[in-house]
Amino acid sequence: MDDLIRPVVVAPMAGGPSTPALVVAAARAGAVGFLAAGYKTPEAVEAELRAVRGESVAYGLNIFVPMGPLPDVAAVDRYRRLLQAEADRYGVDLPPVRLRDDDHFDEKVDLAVTYAPPLVSFAFGVPEKGVVAALRAAGSAVAITVTSPAEAEQALTAGPDVLIAQGGTAGGHSSTTSPAGYRGTTTAAQVLAGVRAVTGLPVIAAGGTGTAADVRDLLAAGAVGVQAGTVFLLADEAGTRPAQRAAMIDSGRRETVVTRAFTGQPARALRNRFTDEFSGAAPIGYPAVHHLTAPIRAAAAEQGDAEALNLWAGTGAGQARNAPAAAIVDSLTS
Repeated sequence: MDDLIRPVVVAPMAGGPSTPALVVAAARAGAVGFLAAGYKTPEAVEAELRAVRGESVAYGLNIFVPMGPLPDVAAVDRYRRLLQAEADRYGVDLPPVRLRDDDHFDEKVDLAVTYAPPLVSFAFGVPEKGVVAALRAAGSAVAITVTSPAEAEQALTAGPDVLIAQGGTAGGHSSTTSPAGYRGTTTAAQVLAGVRAVTGLPVIAAGGTGTAADVRDLLAAGAVGVQAGTVFLLADEAGTRPAQRAAMIDSGRRETVVTRAFTGQPARALRNRFTDEFSGAAPIGYPAVHHLTAPIRAAAAEQGDAEALNLWAGTGAGQARNAPAAAIVDSLTS
């Protein structure tokens, strides 16, 4: 964490918002920005790594740990049938249920070893000790995202340098390894306290942070840094889709909900028609559900229809504003 001149980490935001331009701008403002490897091909990840490395700035790379087999294939099949009406609405075909997908995990780890970004973080689980050792040998510090003290204890077995304590207030996917019972009711401060109680490792706090006061409070509570994502969604350098940008500035759309409707993994998003209609029926099943809804989300994005988009956002969504990333970093550290 020596590169963290300002105690702000720009969270990895998969699906488009995290761009090399955002990472570089954050770094030049004294923060650390993350490239998001999730959902991308290894070729796309390498292109972004090459682009950022060429700028000679501190940065991070986030990688999703593969989930195990689908816990209930029949439930995902039923959900697929339920989604048919949405597919018809947007004129798209639903793909068959994908029973297993590791998101090119091994290839992405190999890229991380090759490019050795200063910080590599993992979400959705704990990588094997050998993976962590290889990254550390290459020169990267390794962070693992956890949502509870029990998950922190499990993460410690892999030998990380840093833990990221993610509160339920965070936007986007929760890193929980217990999705069935996850409700997103914890704050960053609560998870930070619980994690610090089981380890002396440095801990970055994440979730619901959108103001300088939020950052100061979490630093005072013992965090070495504060990870923020939602407040950067409207940054000039972010790759946030136009429909989400419009939704984020809609003063009538501030409520967020935790839902599995889009991906099968609990994630916090702005409430819309899709979350209202499908949250109750959505099964556990990342990334199978993610692949099922992808054509619907793509069509909705093309039409500028925010009602069927995964509008990932945390409880600090109202703090997001159109501005250069450097100005947002300034606002969090003033």
